[in-house]
Amino acid sequence: MIAELGLAALWLAAALSLLQLVSGALSVRTSGEAADEITGGALALIARPAAIMQGALAAFSFAMLLWLFVRTDLSVALVAANSHSAKPFIFKLAGTWGNHEGSMLLWVTVMALSGALIAGLERRLPERTMQAVLAAQGFVALGFYAFLLFSSNPFARLAVAVPEGLGLNPLLQDIGLAFHPPTLYIGYVGLSVAFSFAVGALLTRQVTPDFARAMRPWVLGAWIFLTAGIVAGSYWAYYELGWGGWWFWDPVENASLMPWLAATALLHSVSVLAQRDALRAWTMMLAVIAFSMSMVGTFLVRSGVLTSVHAFAVDPERGSFILALLAIYIGGALAVFAVRAGAINEGQRFNAVSREGALVFNNLMLTALLGIVLFGTLYPLLTEAFGVRVSVGPPYFNPVSAIFALPMVAIMAVGPLLRWRRDRLERSSKPLVLVGVIAIAALVTALALGAGMLSALGIGLAAGLAIGSFAPLAGRNILRVKLATWGMMVAHFGIAVALFGMASDSAFALERLASLRNGETTTVGPWSVRLDGVEPVAGPNWTAMEGRMAARYKAGEPVIAAPQARTFFAPVQETTESALITRWNGQLYAVLGRQTEPGVWQVRVWWKPFVTMIFLGGILVALGGLLALIGRLGVEARQRYIRRRIADRRADEEALA
Repeated sequence: MIAELGLAALWLAAALSLLQLVSGALSVRTSGEAADEITGGALALIARPAAIMQGALAAFSFAMLLWLFVRTDLSVALVAANSHSAKPFIFKLAGTWGNHEGSMLLWVTVMALSGALIAGLERRLPERTMQAVLAAQGFVALGFYAFLLFSSNPFARLAVAVPEGLGLNPLLQDIGLAFHPPTLYIGYVGLSVAFSFAVGALLTRQVTPDFARAMRPWVLGAWIFLTAGIVAGSYWAYYELGWGGWWFWDPVENASLMPWLAATALLHSVSVLAQRDALRAWTMMLAVIAFSMSMVGTFLVRSGVLTSVHAFAVDPERGSFILALLAIYIGGALAVFAVRAGAINEGQRFNAVSREGALVFNNLMLTALLGIVLFGTLYPLLTEAFGVRVSVGPPYFNPVSAIFALPMVAIMAVGPLLRWRRDRLERSSKPLVLVGVIAIAALVTALALGAGMLSALGIGLAAGLAIGSFAPLAGRNILRVKLATWGMMVAHFGIAVALFGMASDSAFALERLASLRNGETTTVGPWSVRLDGVEPVAGPNWTAMEGRMAARYKAGEPVIAAPQARTFFAPVQETTESALITRWNGQLYAVLGRQTEPGVWQVRVWWKPFVTMIFLGGILVALGGLLALIGRLGVEARQRYIRRRIADRRADEEALA
């Protein structure tokens, strides 16, 4: 009965998305006097409650699926294929979205709740634009409901319940992966809101600073979650997959990086539109591209065209469905853009040497980076279509992306020092010289320590950006600096910290593979690692051989590391659980390998200087976005309060007169 309730709620939510689409579209089509009559009447009154009810029903449907997984209801095909009665509770929950159907239901639920939030909270847009936005959001949601109901039903019953489930992919049975997908999906789906805003504004020709101020918090919110999701996923891949690297340029990793690059460009562009009424058409185009990249990523992960450790579904039929949705949404949006772009001018002009000019330059660099990652991800697929198998990895991505990333970082250090509209570099000469001197000093130091030129450039630019990030504080009262400005500075500083970690890890990481008996020692960098024994241990649904290693940093006290080689029994699969020892200047990364002969074990250890800066930098970037969001919302709330007070006072004065 629970499964049937969930499915019924899903059908009702789909029907409401259709109602939302029709009512919103009819409201937009009317004009003039009729528009006033209707938008203030029944049609306009339908779209908002339809969106809110749709969100509630989708959430109810997802709650029913959660319940089925918690109960391990093995009469439901999805639960039987992805759960097991012996699984820990947290991974029973995570199993809900650790598969194709459940993750798509989570996607639709987040999308429906986003639509409900827009309908319930957004009051800054003109009503006609609001109806167009809701219609676009209903249209996007309708396609995903169709995908779920006709191609990926999560509530399908088995003819006969099975006695036990097949379990969840052991690689996904990790606390990091329990929270990574929901975070990432909020970011992905948040970009659908930006897409709907852009379509709504194009249809009603309302691409104005007020529209941008309404759109900006949604873009910022999506970008924060996307950033947090990518950081969490990156750290999970680092410690769980045993790659020993922080970014593997895996196609699925790239699938989340591409929308982040587009969203970052969109975030800066919409800020320029909101504050300076410029880059109107460019902002609309970026909103379309950002959501397009979310759809491309979804297609790559679920179509089966890619082979990856965490791709969800190998099903070309479902992939074709998503490809059709991609063509409809993006093709339709681009058609609207082509028709309406002529009616949207670029707004206010500005000089090349200005803050807008710096933002445009970095937007172009981000777009170029996006193109490089997209090409490198799709190229193996294109060649395979012609019978040629090639792989594209770090030898392509690292140097080619650096061509665009390094100039972008340099401009990031300079841009916040410039004024809006027009400026002169001479005016900011002192802080610019300071940034340049520190960058060059760091570069020379890195070269002297043995770093390659590319890594040394990264370290130099990171040092310059770290100083440049807070240069806008010079000569200002810190207590009067806006929270949004603090957010910008913290986010830029986070980029500097992450870049420093990437460059340091690339330049100075060391690796050692050794075969050890009990009591024998190997060294890597400043660490010595002694194997003290290997013992069997057991968990709720796995057994493992656990190594006991005494790791000593230089002449310090030993720290125990306990890497494991696990064997899961449902499904049967072996995994490697690394052991990490974190210091302020990096991490020791230890992995226990196979037993090569009686009493001899393979041990692989890495010393990764400042690798933790990569993830700390990512957290700072997300934190900067959060500060900016709180600051913007606070300013808007204060302005609304002041306007309301003024209106009340005028009403009182008129009443007394």
